[in-house]
Amino acid sequence: MNVKNIMTNLETKHPGEKEYLQAVHEVLESIEDIYNQNPQYEAAKIIERLVEPDRILTFRVSWVDDEGQVQVNLGYRIHFNNAIGPYKGGIRLHPSVNLSILKFLGFEQTFKNALTTLPLGGAKGGSDFNPKGKSDMEIMRFCQAFMLELWRMIGPNTDVPAGDIGTGGREIGYLYGMYKKLQIENTGVLTGKGLNWGGSLVRPEATGFGATYFTKEMLTSNNDTFKGKTVCVSGFGNVAWGVALKVTELGGKVVTISGPDGYIYDENGLNAEKIDYMLALRASNNDIVSPYAKVFAGAKFIAGKKPWEVKCDIAMPSATQNELNGQDAAQLIANGVKYVAEVSNMGCTPEAIEAFHNANLPFGPGKAVNAGGVGVSGLEMSQNAMKLNWTAEEVDAKLHQMMSSIHAACIKFGTQSDGYVNYVKGANIAGFIKVADAMMDQGVI
Repeated sequence: MNVKNIMTNLETKHPGEKEYLQAVHEVLESIEDIYNQNPQYEAAKIIERLVEPDRILTFRVSWVDDEGQVQVNLGYRIHFNNAIGPYKGGIRLHPSVNLSILKFLGFEQTFKNALTTLPLGGAKGGSDFNPKGKSDMEIMRFCQAFMLELWRMIGPNTDVPAGDIGTGGREIGYLYGMYKKLQIENTGVLTGKGLNWGGSLVRPEATGFGATYFTKEMLTSNNDTFKGKTVCVSGFGNVAWGVALKVTELGGKVVTISGPDGYIYDENGLNAEKIDYMLALRASNNDIVSPYAKVFAGAKFIAGKKPWEVKCDIAMPSATQNELNGQDAAQLIANGVKYVAEVSNMGCTPEAIEAFHNANLPFGPGKAVNAGGVGVSGLEMSQNAMKLNWTAEEVDAKLHQMMSSIHAACIKFGTQSDGYVNYVKGANIAGFIKVADAMMDQGVI
């Protein structure tokens, strides 16, 4: 495999799809050696097949707003790879949604799902629809129109969508209601469902809890713990909420959250009351964090900046892709950061990752760190198939074990001769081998 030649070909075929090309390049660099040691992969053109999605569905979503005006959005569903199980990946509702972002997310999802050890393939979907400021009725009409196009392409053994940015329990409910009406059956076709109609306990917290468990494993492998550690977190949605809850429980102190308007620095750390307020603030449909500083004494709001200028022991970017760049990484390193766990998907730029590696800092990539979300979605699928519900303790224990197993795989494939663990390489190789071997077993299809 020649990474440069493959990337040149992809850039020609998919010009301008920067997020997708960035994600592919990162994986190819990590797996180049193991790929070239296995000529059967080259003979079967595994890479050429793996970097292109199985199919892309694009559709128009027409709906009527509360003023009686017809609105039109674009909808997408990308089936990336189903070598090890049914397609699985979220539905993102955000104005930034485009083909490049969804292809990057679907590609990453393929490896992330493989790391969970569950039989799940990779997919992603969404729309440029913005739920912010919309009434419940408008969101319902949009979701029903979206599902009217999507329902033929999904199913409990075909493709199981989930929530993502802009798609929470309310949206999943409206999507499932329309699917159920069209298909005339109740099945585990969506995850993130309400607890009273097939959902799983711990699912809302799963991504944040899982990320914290993975980070805990990183600390443990260095004979360290969360106790007494200062932690910088970005974002203030469900993921950041889950991180803040579990980090605080394990003895760490979360001192930042952030939004598009800037970040909050709370040197006293978040407590139960403040963490509850995070969710209330997010649910207010007001995509800003500045009100936090007006509610809690001692907290400061820093407008227009990111939290990576704050001195901390652990950085956990939890908002969106490429939110932490090379300059941010240099600032964190200068301030003495000891661990970085990428909770958001591709939250760090290549320059930032290179800086962390050059500084010999333990850096956990998103596809490993945040796999707990899809992991518990897979557990929800299992519960639906068996027509039962596990307790929160059972789900949490399975999640903790899953993240420990993912960490072990990263150690196995990412430990270098000098003892440094390249978690990016370890995660990419572990996920790739599982998917590639399954593709080899199933022939050229």
